Amino acid sequence: MASLLLNRRDLEFLLYEWLDVESLTKRARHAEHSRETFDDVLDLAERIATEHFATHNRKSDGEEPRFDGERVHLIPEIKQALDVFAEAGLLAGTLDEELGGLQLPITVGNAVFGYFQAANVGTSSYPFLSIANANLLMAHGSPEQVETYVRPMLEGRYFGTMCLSEPQAGSSLSDVTTKAVPQDDGTYRLFGNKMWISAGDHDLSENIVHLVLAKIPGGPAGVKGISLFIVPKVVVETGERNDVVLAGLNHKMGFRGTVNTLLNFGEGVHTPGGLPGAVGHLVGEPHQGLKYMFHMMNEARVGVGLGATALGYTGYLHSLDYAKGRPQGRPVSAKDPSSPQVPIIEHADVRRMLLAQKAYVEGALALNLYCGRLLDEQLTGETEEVRTESTLLLDVLTPIAKSWPSQWCLEANSLAIQVLGGYGYTREYPVEQLYRDNRLNPIHEGTHGIQGLDLLGRKVVMQGGAGLALLVATIARTVALAEVAGGEAGQLAEQLWAVVERVPATTMQLFTPDDLEVSLANASVYLEAVGHAVLAWIWLEQLLAANGRTGDFYDGKRQTARYFFRWELPKVTAQLTLLESLDTTTLDMSPDWF
Repeated sequence: MASLLLNRRDLEFLLYEWLDVESLTKRARHAEHSRETFDDVLDLAERIATEHFATHNRKSDGEEPRFDGERVHLIPEIKQALDVFAEAGLLAGTLDEELGGLQLPITVGNAVFGYFQAANVGTSSYPFLSIANANLLMAHGSPEQVETYVRPMLEGRYFGTMCLSEPQAGSSLSDVTTKAVPQDDGTYRLFGNKMWISAGDHDLSENIVHLVLAKIPGGPAGVKGISLFIVPKVVVETGERNDVVLAGLNHKMGFRGTVNTLLNFGEGVHTPGGLPGAVGHLVGEPHQGLKYMFHMMNEARVGVGLGATALGYTGYLHSLDYAKGRPQGRPVSAKDPSSPQVPIIEHADVRRMLLAQKAYVEGALALNLYCGRLLDEQLTGETEEVRTESTLLLDVLTPIAKSWPSQWCLEANSLAIQVLGGYGYTREYPVEQLYRDNRLNPIHEGTHGIQGLDLLGRKVVMQGGAGLALLVATIARTVALAEVAGGEAGQLAEQLWAVVERVPATTMQLFTPDDLEVSLANASVYLEAVGHAVLAWIWLEQLLAANGRTGDFYDGKRQTARYFFRWELPKVTAQLTLLESLDTTTLDMSPDWF
Protein backbone atom coordinates (compact mmCIF):
# COMPACT_ATOMS: atom_id res chain seq x y z
CA MET A 1 0.00 0.00 0.00
CA ALA A 2 1.28 3.46 -0.90
CA SER A 3 2.20 5.73 1.99
CA LEU A 4 -0.48 8.15 3.20
CA LEU A 5 2.21 10.47 4.59
CA LEU A 6 3.71 11.87 1.38
CA ASN A 7 3.60 10.79 -2.25
CA ARG A 8 6.99 9.27 -3.02
CA ARG A 9 6.45 9.59 -6.76
CA ASP A 10 5.85 13.31 -6.35
CA LEU A 11 9.00 13.66 -4.25
CA GLU A 12 11.05 11.91 -6.90
CA PHE A 13 9.62 14.16 -9.60
CA LEU A 14 10.43 17.30 -7.64
CA LEU A 15 13.89 16.20 -6.52
CA TYR A 16 15.18 14.52 -9.65
CA GLU A 17 13.13 15.67 -12.63
CA TRP A 18 12.66 19.29 -11.64
CA LEU A 19 15.32 20.40 -9.11
CA ASP A 20 18.00 18.00 -10.36
CA VAL A 21 19.51 17.30 -6.95
CA GLU A 22 21.67 14.59 -8.51
CA SER A 23 23.79 17.36 -10.04
CA LEU A 24 24.77 18.42 -6.51
CA THR A 25 26.79 15.21 -6.16
CA LYS A 26 29.36 16.79 -8.52
CA ARG A 27 30.20 19.30 -5.80
CA ALA A 28 32.82 18.47 -3.20
CA ARG A 29 30.45 18.69 -0.23
CA HIS A 30 28.14 16.01 -1.62
CA ALA A 31 30.66 13.96 -3.64
CA GLU A 32 30.10 10.86 -1.48
CA HIS A 33 26.41 10.80 -2.40
CA SER A 34 24.36 9.60 -5.35
CA ARG A 35 20.72 9.17 -6.17
CA GLU A 36 20.98 5.77 -4.56
CA THR A 37 22.06 7.21 -1.21
CA PHE A 38 19.37 9.88 -1.41
CA ASP A 39 16.75 7.20 -2.07
CA ASP A 40 18.09 5.11 0.80
CA VAL A 41 17.69 8.01 3.24
CA LEU A 42 14.16 8.72 1.96
CA ASP A 43 13.33 5.02 2.44
CA LEU A 44 14.73 5.15 5.95
CA ALA A 45 12.77 8.30 6.78
CA GLU A 46 9.50 6.86 5.51
CA ARG A 47 10.03 3.67 7.49
CA ILE A 48 10.92 5.35 10.79
CA ALA A 49 8.17 7.92 10.37
CA THR A 50 5.62 5.21 9.68
CA GLU A 51 6.71 2.73 12.35
CA HIS A 52 7.77 5.04 15.20
CA PHE A 53 6.16 8.47 14.72
CA ALA A 54 2.77 7.88 13.11
CA THR A 55 1.97 5.05 15.52
CA HIS A 56 1.59 7.36 18.52
CA ASN A 57 0.25 10.47 16.79
CA ARG A 58 -3.30 9.86 17.98
CA LYS A 59 -2.16 8.89 21.48
CA SER A 60 -0.03 11.99 21.98
CA ASP A 61 -2.97 14.11 20.89
CA GLY A 62 -5.28 12.46 23.41
CA GLU A 63 -2.77 12.26 26.26
CA GLU A 64 -1.12 15.67 26.12
CA PRO A 65 1.76 16.75 28.40
CA ARG A 66 0.93 16.98 32.10
CA PHE A 67 2.70 19.02 34.79
CA ASP A 68 2.41 17.68 38.33
CA GLY A 69 4.05 20.70 39.93
CA GLU A 70 7.51 19.17 39.79
CA ARG A 71 8.03 17.66 36.35
CA VAL A 72 6.41 17.24 32.94
CA HIS A 73 4.99 13.85 32.01
CA LEU A 74 4.92 12.77 28.35
CA ILE A 75 3.84 9.47 26.86
CA PRO A 76 6.88 7.15 26.58
CA GLU A 77 6.47 6.63 22.83
CA ILE A 78 7.75 10.17 22.21
CA LYS A 79 11.19 9.47 23.65
CA GLN A 80 11.31 6.05 22.00
CA ALA A 81 10.68 7.62 18.60
CA LEU A 82 13.22 10.39 19.16
CA ASP A 83 15.85 7.85 20.21
CA VAL A 84 15.36 5.98 16.93
CA PHE A 85 15.53 9.27 15.01
CA ALA A 86 18.81 10.20 16.70
CA GLU A 87 20.34 6.74 16.32
CA ALA A 88 19.66 6.91 12.58
CA GLY A 89 21.84 10.02 12.40
CA LEU A 90 19.02 12.19 11.10
CA LEU A 91 19.61 15.04 13.56
CA ALA A 92 22.81 15.80 11.67
CA GLY A 93 21.66 14.70 8.23
CA THR A 94 22.62 17.88 6.35
CA LEU A 95 25.53 18.90 8.58
CA ASP A 96 29.29 18.50 8.32
CA GLU A 97 30.92 15.08 8.60
CA GLU A 98 33.25 16.43 11.31
CA LEU A 99 30.17 16.95 13.48
CA GLY A 100 28.85 13.48 12.70
CA GLY A 101 26.71 14.70 9.83
CA LEU A 102 25.86 13.03 6.54
CA GLN A 103 26.34 16.18 4.42
CA LEU A 104 23.08 15.59 2.59
CA PRO A 105 21.85 18.43 0.39
CA ILE A 106 19.36 20.60 2.27
CA THR A 107 16.82 19.94 -0.49
CA VAL A 108 16.94 16.23 0.34
CA GLY A 109 16.97 17.01 4.06
CA ASN A 110 13.72 18.95 3.70
CA ALA A 111 12.10 16.05 1.88
CA VAL A 112 13.28 13.67 4.60
CA PHE A 113 11.96 15.80 7.44
CA GLY A 114 8.62 16.24 5.68
CA TYR A 115 7.89 12.57 6.36
CA PHE A 116 8.24 13.09 10.11
CA GLN A 117 6.11 16.22 10.16
CA ALA A 118 3.40 14.41 8.21
CA ALA A 119 3.57 11.42 10.55
CA ASN A 120 3.59 13.28 13.86
CA VAL A 121 4.14 17.03 13.90
CA GLY A 122 4.13 17.11 17.70
CA THR A 123 7.00 14.67 18.21
CA SER A 124 8.95 16.03 15.24
CA SER A 125 9.00 19.48 16.85
CA TYR A 126 11.75 18.43 19.26
CA PRO A 127 14.37 17.63 16.60
CA PHE A 128 13.07 20.49 14.42
CA LEU A 129 13.90 23.06 17.10
CA SER A 130 17.17 21.36 18.06
CA ILE A 131 18.48 21.33 14.48
CA ALA A 132 17.66 25.03 14.02
CA ASN A 133 19.26 25.80 17.41
CA ALA A 134 22.41 23.93 16.41
CA ASN A 135 22.58 25.71 13.05
CA LEU A 136 22.42 29.11 14.75
CA LEU A 137 25.23 28.21 17.14
CA MET A 138 27.38 26.85 14.32
CA ALA A 139 26.94 30.15 12.49
CA HIS A 140 27.37 32.57 15.40
CA GLY A 141 28.66 30.67 18.44
CA SER A 142 32.26 30.15 19.52
CA PRO A 143 34.10 26.88 18.81
CA GLU A 144 33.81 26.08 22.51
CA GLN A 145 30.04 26.62 22.43
CA VAL A 146 29.73 24.40 19.39
CA GLU A 147 31.70 21.65 21.11
CA THR A 148 29.79 22.01 24.40
CA TYR A 149 26.24 22.33 23.12
CA VAL A 150 25.97 21.48 19.41
CA ARG A 151 27.64 18.07 19.44
CA PRO A 152 25.37 16.71 22.19
CA MET A 153 22.32 18.07 20.35
CA LEU A 154 23.31 16.33 17.14
CA GLU A 155 23.77 13.11 19.11
CA GLY A 156 20.29 13.45 20.60
CA ARG A 157 21.59 13.83 24.16
CA TYR A 158 20.53 17.50 24.37
CA PHE A 159 17.53 19.21 22.80
CA GLY A 160 17.16 22.92 22.03
CA THR A 161 14.62 25.73 22.16
CA MET A 162 14.23 29.36 21.15
CA CYS A 163 13.01 31.80 23.82
CA LEU A 164 11.80 35.08 22.34
CA SER A 165 8.27 36.03 23.41
CA GLU A 166 7.34 37.33 26.82
CA PRO A 167 3.86 37.48 28.37
CA GLN A 168 3.66 41.28 28.21
CA ALA A 169 5.36 41.66 24.83
CA GLY A 170 4.20 38.87 22.50
CA SER A 171 5.65 39.50 19.05
CA SER A 172 6.81 43.01 19.97
CA LEU A 173 10.42 42.08 20.70
CA SER A 174 11.43 45.70 21.35
CA ASP A 175 9.47 45.34 24.60
CA VAL A 176 11.50 42.38 25.87
CA THR A 177 12.38 42.95 29.53
CA THR A 178 14.42 39.85 30.41
CA LYS A 179 17.76 41.16 31.64
CA ALA A 180 21.22 39.62 31.59
CA VAL A 181 23.61 40.85 34.27
CA PRO A 182 27.35 40.36 33.49
CA GLN A 183 29.47 38.45 36.01
CA ASP A 184 33.17 38.64 36.79
CA ASP A 185 33.78 35.20 35.30
CA GLY A 186 32.42 36.21 31.88
CA THR A 187 29.04 34.56 32.32
CA TYR A 188 25.72 36.34 32.77
CA ARG A 189 22.81 35.91 35.14
CA LEU A 190 19.38 36.14 33.54
CA PHE A 191 16.13 37.31 35.11
CA GLY A 192 12.75 37.35 33.36
CA ASN A 193 9.92 35.33 31.86
CA LYS A 194 9.44 33.68 28.47
CA MET A 195 6.09 32.53 27.04
CA TRP A 196 5.05 30.03 24.34
CA ILE A 197 8.32 28.08 24.56
CA SER A 198 7.90 24.83 22.67
CA ALA A 199 9.92 21.93 24.13
CA GLY A 200 10.71 24.20 27.09
CA ASP A 201 10.76 21.46 29.73
CA HIS A 202 10.81 17.66 29.59
CA ASP A 203 12.84 14.59 30.49
CA LEU A 204 13.49 13.51 26.90
CA SER A 205 17.17 14.46 27.05
CA GLU A 206 20.04 15.01 29.45
CA ASN A 207 19.85 18.76 28.98
CA ILE A 208 17.86 21.50 27.24
CA VAL A 209 19.74 24.30 25.48
CA HIS A 210 17.63 27.46 25.65
CA LEU A 211 18.56 30.29 23.29
CA VAL A 212 17.26 33.37 25.09
CA LEU A 213 16.84 36.98 23.99
CA ALA A 214 17.64 39.39 26.81
CA LYS A 215 18.98 42.90 27.40
CA ILE A 216 22.23 43.78 29.12
CA PRO A 217 21.66 46.72 31.49
CA GLY A 218 22.95 49.98 30.02
CA GLY A 219 22.58 48.84 26.43
CA PRO A 220 20.65 50.63 23.66
CA ALA A 221 16.86 50.84 23.88
CA GLY A 222 14.49 48.70 21.83
CA VAL A 223 15.62 45.88 19.56
CA LYS A 224 19.10 47.40 19.22
CA GLY A 225 19.76 46.45 22.83
CA ILE A 226 18.87 42.77 22.51
CA SER A 227 21.57 40.16 23.04
CA LEU A 228 21.45 36.36 22.67
CA PHE A 229 22.37 33.89 25.40
CA ILE A 230 22.76 30.15 25.83
CA VAL A 231 20.93 29.21 29.03
CA PRO A 232 21.05 25.44 29.64
CA LYS A 233 18.60 23.64 31.91
CA VAL A 234 21.62 22.05 33.60
CA VAL A 235 24.82 24.06 34.00
CA VAL A 236 27.30 21.96 32.03
CA GLU A 237 30.40 23.08 33.91
CA THR A 238 29.08 22.11 37.36
CA GLY A 239 26.17 19.75 36.75
CA GLU A 240 23.92 21.99 38.85
CA ARG A 241 20.28 22.64 38.01
CA ASN A 242 20.09 26.08 36.45
CA ASP A 243 17.52 28.58 37.65
CA VAL A 244 15.16 27.97 34.72
CA VAL A 245 11.81 27.08 36.24
CA LEU A 246 8.69 25.75 34.60
CA ALA A 247 5.82 28.04 35.65
CA GLY A 248 3.11 26.24 33.71
CA LEU A 249 2.00 24.57 30.48
CA ASN A 250 0.00 26.04 27.62
CA HIS A 251 -2.64 23.66 26.26
CA LYS A 252 -3.18 24.20 22.55
CA MET A 253 -5.81 22.95 20.11
CA GLY A 254 -3.14 21.06 18.16
CA PHE A 255 0.54 20.05 18.36
CA ARG A 256 -0.45 18.49 21.68
CA GLY A 257 2.55 16.19 21.75
CA THR A 258 4.85 19.23 21.90
CA VAL A 259 5.11 20.50 25.45
CA ASN A 260 4.56 24.29 25.40
CA THR A 261 5.66 26.30 28.40
CA LEU A 262 5.92 29.48 30.41
CA LEU A 263 9.46 29.65 31.81
CA ASN A 264 10.79 31.81 34.62
CA PHE A 265 14.50 32.70 34.60
CA GLY A 266 16.18 33.72 37.84
CA GLU A 267 13.19 33.10 40.06
CA GLY A 268 15.42 31.90 42.89
CA VAL A 269 14.17 28.32 43.05
CA HIS A 270 17.69 27.20 42.16
CA THR A 271 20.89 29.11 42.89
CA PRO A 272 23.72 27.64 40.82
CA GLY A 273 27.04 28.56 42.38
CA GLY A 274 25.14 30.02 45.31
CA LEU A 275 24.15 33.12 43.34
CA PRO A 276 20.74 34.34 42.11
CA GLY A 277 19.82 34.21 38.42
CA ALA A 278 20.02 31.69 35.59
CA VAL A 279 23.54 31.14 34.27
CA GLY A 280 23.86 32.26 30.65
CA HIS A 281 26.62 32.49 28.05
CA LEU A 282 26.67 35.33 25.51
CA VAL A 283 26.49 34.26 21.85
CA GLY A 284 28.62 36.44 19.60
CA GLU A 285 28.72 40.17 20.32
CA PRO A 286 26.50 42.13 22.72
CA HIS A 287 23.40 43.81 21.26
CA GLN A 288 23.43 41.65 18.11
CA GLY A 289 21.01 39.07 19.46
CA LEU A 290 18.07 39.74 17.19
CA LYS A 291 20.27 39.52 14.10
CA TYR A 292 21.60 36.17 15.31
CA MET A 293 18.15 34.93 16.27
CA PHE A 294 16.85 35.68 12.78
CA HIS A 295 19.16 32.88 11.59
CA MET A 296 17.05 30.45 13.61
CA MET A 297 13.78 32.29 13.01
CA ASN A 298 14.12 32.25 9.23
CA GLU A 299 15.03 28.56 9.25
CA ALA A 300 12.07 27.93 11.54
CA ARG A 301 9.76 29.93 9.28
CA VAL A 302 10.60 27.82 6.25
CA GLY A 303 10.32 24.75 8.50
CA VAL A 304 6.87 25.82 9.70
CA GLY A 305 5.84 26.14 6.07
CA LEU A 306 7.15 22.63 5.43
CA GLY A 307 5.22 21.35 8.45
CA ALA A 308 2.04 23.02 7.24
CA THR A 309 2.62 21.45 3.84
CA ALA A 310 3.17 18.00 5.33
CA LEU A 311 -0.03 18.20 7.37
CA GLY A 312 -2.00 19.36 4.35
CA TYR A 313 -0.38 16.72 2.16
CA THR A 314 -1.15 13.75 4.42
CA GLY A 315 -4.69 15.08 4.89
CA TYR A 316 -5.09 15.15 1.11
CA LEU A 317 -3.83 11.58 0.75
CA HIS A 318 -6.19 10.36 3.48
CA SER A 319 -9.18 12.05 1.88
CA LEU A 320 -8.17 10.75 -1.56
CA ASP A 321 -7.94 7.23 -0.17
CA TYR A 322 -11.34 7.61 1.46
CA ALA A 323 -12.93 9.03 -1.71
CA LYS A 324 -11.72 6.09 -3.77
CA GLY A 325 -13.12 3.52 -1.34
CA ARG A 326 -16.35 5.11 -0.09
CA PRO A 327 -19.42 4.14 -2.19
CA GLN A 328 -22.24 6.66 -2.00
CA GLY A 329 -24.81 7.90 -4.48
CA ARG A 330 -24.95 7.57 -8.21
CA PRO A 331 -24.03 9.71 -11.22
CA VAL A 332 -26.51 12.52 -11.84
CA SER A 333 -27.32 10.87 -15.15
CA ALA A 334 -28.25 7.56 -13.52
CA LYS A 335 -31.97 6.79 -13.85
CA ASP A 336 -32.18 3.48 -12.02
CA PRO A 337 -32.20 3.93 -8.18
CA SER A 338 -31.36 0.23 -7.77
CA SER A 339 -28.11 0.55 -9.74
CA PRO A 340 -24.87 0.16 -7.73
CA GLN A 341 -23.54 3.12 -5.83
CA VAL A 342 -20.29 4.63 -7.05
CA PRO A 343 -17.21 5.74 -5.09
CA ILE A 344 -17.60 9.39 -4.13
CA ILE A 345 -14.54 10.30 -6.23
CA GLU A 346 -16.88 9.86 -9.21
CA HIS A 347 -18.84 12.95 -8.09
CA ALA A 348 -17.68 16.21 -9.68
CA ASP A 349 -17.71 18.27 -6.49
CA VAL A 350 -15.57 15.74 -4.65
CA ARG A 351 -13.08 15.83 -7.49
CA ARG A 352 -13.12 19.63 -7.26
CA MET A 353 -12.18 19.46 -3.57
CA LEU A 354 -9.48 16.86 -4.21
CA LEU A 355 -8.05 18.86 -7.10
CA ALA A 356 -7.90 22.00 -4.96
CA GLN A 357 -6.05 20.08 -2.25
CA LYS A 358 -3.65 18.64 -4.80
CA ALA A 359 -2.92 22.11 -6.16
CA TYR A 360 -2.26 23.54 -2.71
CA VAL A 361 -0.16 20.74 -1.22
CA GLU A 362 1.89 19.77 -4.25
CA GLY A 363 2.52 23.43 -5.01
CA ALA A 364 3.56 24.11 -1.43
CA LEU A 365 5.87 21.09 -1.31
CA ALA A 366 7.52 22.25 -4.53
CA LEU A 367 8.06 25.72 -3.03
CA ASN A 368 9.51 24.23 0.18
CA LEU A 369 11.98 22.08 -1.75
CA TYR A 370 12.87 25.00 -4.02
CA CYS A 371 13.80 26.99 -0.92
CA GLY A 372 16.00 24.06 0.11
CA ARG A 373 17.64 24.19 -3.30
CA LEU A 374 18.36 27.89 -2.80
CA LEU A 375 20.01 27.05 0.52
CA ASP A 376 22.15 24.46 -1.25
CA GLU A 377 23.20 27.08 -3.79
CA GLN A 378 23.91 29.53 -0.98
CA LEU A 379 26.18 26.94 0.64
CA THR A 380 27.85 25.31 -2.36
CA GLY A 381 27.09 27.50 -5.38
CA GLU A 382 29.96 27.55 -7.84
CA THR A 383 30.26 31.36 -8.06
CA GLU A 384 29.91 34.23 -5.62
CA GLU A 385 27.16 35.67 -7.82
CA VAL A 386 25.11 32.48 -7.57
CA ARG A 387 25.57 32.31 -3.81
CA THR A 388 24.60 35.96 -3.35
CA GLU A 389 21.54 35.75 -5.60
CA SER A 390 20.36 32.58 -3.89
CA THR A 391 20.59 34.28 -0.50
CA LEU A 392 18.68 37.33 -1.69
CA LEU A 393 15.95 35.32 -3.41
CA LEU A 394 15.48 33.13 -0.35
CA ASP A 395 15.16 36.24 1.83
CA VAL A 396 12.28 37.44 -0.33
CA LEU A 397 10.59 34.04 -0.50
CA THR A 398 10.85 33.22 3.22
CA PRO A 399 7.66 35.01 4.38
CA ILE A 400 5.78 33.42 1.48
CA ALA A 401 7.26 29.98 2.17
CA LYS A 402 6.05 30.30 5.75
CA SER A 403 2.62 31.86 5.29
CA TRP A 404 1.31 30.51 1.98
CA PRO A 405 1.38 26.84 3.05
CA SER A 406 0.09 27.82 6.50
CA GLN A 407 -2.96 29.41 4.87
CA TRP A 408 -3.67 27.19 1.89
CA CYS A 409 -2.59 23.79 3.20
CA LEU A 410 -4.85 24.51 6.17
CA GLU A 411 -7.58 25.06 3.59
CA ALA A 412 -6.59 21.67 2.14
CA ASN A 413 -7.16 20.15 5.59
CA SER A 414 -10.57 21.80 5.72
CA LEU A 415 -11.44 20.34 2.33
CA ALA A 416 -10.22 16.91 3.47
CA ILE A 417 -12.75 17.04 6.30
CA GLN A 418 -15.43 18.04 3.80
CA VAL A 419 -14.60 15.11 1.51
CA LEU A 420 -15.18 12.72 4.40
CA GLY A 421 -18.47 14.41 5.23
CA GLY A 422 -19.83 13.58 8.66
CA TYR A 423 -16.96 11.21 9.35
CA GLY A 424 -14.48 14.02 8.69
CA TYR A 425 -15.02 15.80 11.98
CA THR A 426 -15.07 12.67 14.12
CA ARG A 427 -11.99 11.47 15.96
CA GLU A 428 -12.23 8.05 14.35
CA TYR A 429 -10.56 9.56 11.28
CA PRO A 430 -7.28 11.51 11.31
CA VAL A 431 -8.32 14.53 9.25
CA GLU A 432 -9.88 16.45 12.16
CA GLN A 433 -6.63 16.25 14.17
CA LEU A 434 -4.60 17.26 11.13
CA TYR A 435 -6.73 20.38 10.80
CA ARG A 436 -6.29 21.24 14.49
CA ASP A 437 -2.55 20.65 14.27
CA ASN A 438 -2.24 22.82 11.18
CA ARG A 439 -4.33 25.68 12.55
CA LEU A 440 -1.37 26.62 14.74
CA ASN A 441 0.94 27.24 11.78
CA PRO A 442 -0.57 30.60 10.66
CA ILE A 443 0.56 31.82 14.11
CA HIS A 444 3.80 29.88 14.66
CA GLU A 445 7.00 31.88 14.05
CA GLY A 446 5.21 35.11 13.23
CA THR A 447 1.57 35.50 12.33
CA HIS A 448 0.20 35.95 8.83
CA GLY A 449 0.11 39.72 9.44
CA ILE A 450 3.73 39.80 10.61
CA GLN A 451 4.85 37.92 7.49
CA GLY A 452 2.96 40.45 5.35
CA LEU A 453 4.72 43.33 7.08
CA ASP A 454 8.03 41.53 6.65
CA LEU A 455 7.49 41.00 2.92
CA LEU A 456 6.16 44.45 2.08
CA GLY A 457 7.91 46.50 4.74
CA ARG A 458 11.36 44.88 4.51
CA LYS A 459 12.00 42.20 1.93
CA VAL A 460 10.77 43.77 -1.31
CA VAL A 461 12.22 47.20 -0.54
CA MET A 462 15.61 46.15 0.87
CA GLN A 463 18.70 47.01 -1.16
CA GLY A 464 16.68 49.45 -3.20
CA GLY A 465 14.20 46.80 -4.29
CA ALA A 466 16.87 44.34 -5.46
CA GLY A 467 15.08 41.36 -3.91
CA LEU A 468 11.80 42.02 -5.71
CA ALA A 469 13.65 42.71 -8.96
CA LEU A 470 15.45 39.37 -8.65
CA LEU A 471 12.18 37.51 -7.98
CA VAL A 472 10.53 39.11 -11.02
CA ALA A 473 13.59 38.37 -13.18
CA THR A 474 13.63 34.74 -12.01
CA ILE A 475 9.97 34.33 -12.92
CA ALA A 476 10.64 36.06 -16.24
CA ARG A 477 13.23 33.40 -17.11
CA THR A 478 10.63 30.68 -16.55
CA VAL A 479 8.11 32.61 -18.63
CA ALA A 480 10.64 32.86 -21.46
CA LEU A 481 11.28 29.11 -21.36
CA ALA A 482 7.55 28.43 -21.43
CA GLU A 483 7.12 30.73 -24.42
CA VAL A 484 9.81 28.79 -26.26
CA ALA A 485 8.04 25.53 -25.37
CA GLY A 486 4.88 27.03 -26.82
CA GLY A 487 1.41 25.53 -26.74
CA GLU A 488 -0.31 25.42 -23.38
CA ALA A 489 2.87 26.32 -21.49
CA GLY A 490 3.18 29.49 -23.55
CA GLN A 491 -0.44 30.42 -22.92
CA LEU A 492 -0.12 29.95 -19.17
CA ALA A 493 3.13 31.91 -19.17
CA GLU A 494 1.32 34.82 -20.79
CA GLN A 495 -1.33 34.71 -18.06
CA LEU A 496 1.29 34.62 -15.35
CA TRP A 497 3.33 37.46 -16.75
CA ALA A 498 0.25 39.69 -17.06
CA VAL A 499 -0.02 39.41 -13.28
CA VAL A 500 3.65 39.44 -12.30
CA GLU A 501 4.56 42.50 -14.33
CA ARG A 502 2.04 44.49 -12.26
CA VAL A 503 3.71 43.63 -8.94
CA PRO A 504 6.63 46.14 -9.07
CA ALA A 505 4.32 49.01 -10.03
CA THR A 506 1.81 48.02 -7.37
CA THR A 507 4.62 47.91 -4.82
CA MET A 508 5.76 51.42 -5.78
CA GLN A 509 2.17 52.66 -5.65
CA LEU A 510 1.83 51.38 -2.11
CA PHE A 511 4.77 53.54 -1.02
CA THR A 512 3.56 56.69 -2.79
CA PRO A 513 1.90 58.18 0.31
CA ASP A 514 4.14 59.64 2.99
CA ASP A 515 2.08 57.86 5.65
CA LEU A 516 3.70 54.47 6.34
CA GLU A 517 0.50 53.25 7.99
CA VAL A 518 -1.34 53.68 4.69
CA SER A 519 1.46 51.89 2.85
CA LEU A 520 1.36 48.86 5.13
CA ALA A 521 -2.35 48.77 6.01
CA ASN A 522 -3.03 46.02 3.47
CA ALA A 523 0.27 44.14 3.79
CA SER A 524 -1.55 40.84 4.36
CA VAL A 525 -3.36 41.23 1.03
CA TYR A 526 -0.02 41.98 -0.61
CA LEU A 527 1.43 38.79 0.89
CA GLU A 528 -1.49 36.74 -0.42
CA ALA A 529 -1.33 38.29 -3.90
CA VAL A 530 2.41 37.88 -4.35
CA GLY A 531 2.23 34.43 -2.75
CA HIS A 532 -0.36 33.24 -5.22
CA ALA A 533 1.68 34.65 -8.13
CA VAL A 534 4.75 32.80 -6.83
CA LEU A 535 2.80 29.54 -6.59
CA ALA A 536 1.52 29.98 -10.14
CA TRP A 537 5.17 30.32 -11.18
CA ILE A 538 6.01 27.14 -9.24
CA TRP A 539 3.20 25.33 -11.05
CA LEU A 540 4.46 26.60 -14.42
CA GLU A 541 7.89 25.23 -13.49
CA GLN A 542 6.33 21.84 -12.74
CA LEU A 543 4.40 21.94 -16.01
CA LEU A 544 7.63 22.52 -17.91
CA ALA A 545 9.33 19.65 -16.04
CA ALA A 546 6.44 17.38 -17.10
CA ASN A 547 6.47 18.62 -20.69
CA GLY A 548 6.61 15.79 -23.24
CA ARG A 549 6.23 13.06 -20.62
CA THR A 550 3.29 10.68 -20.69
CA GLY A 551 1.32 8.75 -18.09
CA ASP A 552 -1.25 9.40 -15.38
CA PHE A 553 1.24 11.07 -13.06
CA TYR A 554 2.23 13.70 -15.63
CA ASP A 555 -1.34 14.16 -16.83
CA GLY A 556 -2.25 14.85 -13.20
CA LYS A 557 0.48 17.47 -12.94
CA ARG A 558 -0.75 19.20 -16.10
CA GLN A 559 -4.37 19.19 -15.00
CA THR A 560 -3.47 20.57 -11.58
CA ALA A 561 -1.46 23.37 -13.19
CA ARG A 562 -4.51 24.20 -15.32
CA TYR A 563 -6.64 24.29 -12.20
CA PHE A 564 -4.29 26.70 -10.45
CA PHE A 565 -4.19 29.05 -13.40
CA ARG A 566 -7.94 28.98 -14.00
CA TRP A 567 -9.25 28.95 -10.44
CA GLU A 568 -6.53 30.51 -8.28
CA LEU A 569 -4.39 32.94 -10.29
CA PRO A 570 -7.37 35.18 -11.26
CA LYS A 571 -7.76 36.06 -7.55
CA VAL A 572 -4.52 38.02 -7.74
CA THR A 573 -5.83 40.52 -10.29
CA ALA A 574 -8.56 41.75 -7.94
CA GLN A 575 -6.11 41.90 -5.01
CA LEU A 576 -3.59 43.99 -6.96
CA THR A 577 -6.36 46.39 -8.01
CA LEU A 578 -7.40 46.77 -4.38
CA LEU A 579 -3.80 47.43 -3.34
CA GLU A 580 -3.26 50.01 -6.08
CA SER A 581 -6.28 51.96 -4.84
CA LEU A 582 -4.52 52.58 -1.49
CA ASP A 583 -7.75 51.64 0.21
CA THR A 584 -7.93 52.74 3.85
CA THR A 585 -11.21 51.09 4.85
CA THR A 586 -9.63 48.94 7.55
CA LEU A 587 -7.26 51.70 8.66
CA ASP A 588 -10.11 54.19 9.00
CA MET A 589 -12.24 51.83 11.10
CA SER A 590 -12.35 53.34 14.57
CA PRO A 591 -11.95 50.94 17.51
CA ASP A 592 -15.04 52.62 18.96
CA TRP A 593 -17.18 51.46 16.02
CA PHE A 594 -16.81 47.76 16.75
